[in-house]
Amino acid sequence: MQALFDLADLDRKHVLEIGPGTGRLTWRYADRTAYVTAVDPWVDGIERARQTTPTTVAKRVEFHPTALLDFAADHGPSVYDVAILSWSLC
Repeated sequence: MQALFDLADLDRKHVLEIGPGTGRLTWRYADRTAYVTAVDPWVDGIERARQTTPTTVAKRVEFHPTALLDFAADHGPSVYDVAILSWSLC
């Protein structure tokens, strides 16, 4: 986790997380952010992430069960301070 914090300043940033799966990485950094938008086509993983969202970050994390390209087409232009492809950190 420290590697992520060394690479990116997440404090009060709007973060786009691509591929959060069940949220196991999301929960470890979300409390530092202003907001996290997490996008993953794995519907079961997103549902599990939604069900296990800690109450301490529930208001600043949203999960979308869709592919990134579909999310982008459906939501139009957005601005994020940081984008994380979470599996690239493994």
